[in-house]
Amino acid sequence: MAFFNYNGKIFSEEEKIIGPANRGLRYGDGIFETIKFKNGNLILAEQHFERLWNGMEALKFSVPVHFTKEKLLIEINLLVKKNKLKEARVRLTIIRGDGGIYDPKNDSPNYIIEAIKLPEDNGNLNTNGLQLCVYRDALKAIDHFSNLKTNNYLPYFMGAKLAKEQQRNDAIILNSKGNICDTTIANVFIIKDKIIYTPALTEGCVAGVMRNWLLQTLEKLDYQIIETTITKSFLFDADEAFLSNSIYNIRWIGELENTSYTNVEIQKINELLQRKYAAVYC
Repeated sequence: MAFFNYNGKIFSEEEKIIGPANRGLRYGDGIFETIKFKNGNLILAEQHFERLWNGMEALKFSVPVHFTKEKLLIEINLLVKKNKLKEARVRLTIIRGDGGIYDPKNDSPNYIIEAIKLPEDNGNLNTNGLQLCVYRDALKAIDHFSNLKTNNYLPYFMGAKLAKEQQRNDAIILNSKGNICDTTIANVFIIKDKIIYTPALTEGCVAGVMRNWLLQTLEKLDYQIIETTITKSFLFDADEAFLSNSIYNIRWIGELENTSYTNVEIQKINELLQRKYAAVYC
């Protein structure tokens, strides 16, 4: 049996803790972080907590003095042990409590911590290229909240359903301009003539922790990286393409609809990162 943490207390996965008036349930009023726990540590913990606190500020949560990163670290470690895991995918969800749109009882963060087993292929470059599709039925807005990992997840959820229906690994999400935003679970990078491109934050993509780490790290390794607008035609014309997130690091795309990609440069990048940055990357 698996366990989770709700506001500092441990519950079994079968127990119910949210009522019908909860704002997270009613309105998607919250944010979340997905963090890799490996080798006894939360990977890139400081960056994840910084993004979480920035998100709570943007959503106007009233954060109590006792609600600290140190408190959450202790509780995450205890939950990982409770679930008897050596490696874990930790999801930390922040939601408001009960209330209507204009009258929440308070703005303090309620939190849920989950810890499940990591997929076995995390951190290793996939042997077979991912198969992707493009989700076109909804466009992601570019606004003050676009870069946050909020619980307002509908375009991503429906994109994931499309990918499943088409037996694809993931779906490209487009922004309100019809350009590349991200995928349902990852940031997008492409390689053209050995230059690496990724959608700028002004394009509405999630400000991924692994995305930011890759931008900083690859620049130190003398790769040319450009954050910019990526059109659908530019993506289809790329030599190579890969995704990044905090669980899998990077995974290469083998096919997007009817376009195929190689992974020569991606293999070089992956090997270089594994050699030089094993503590974070692996």
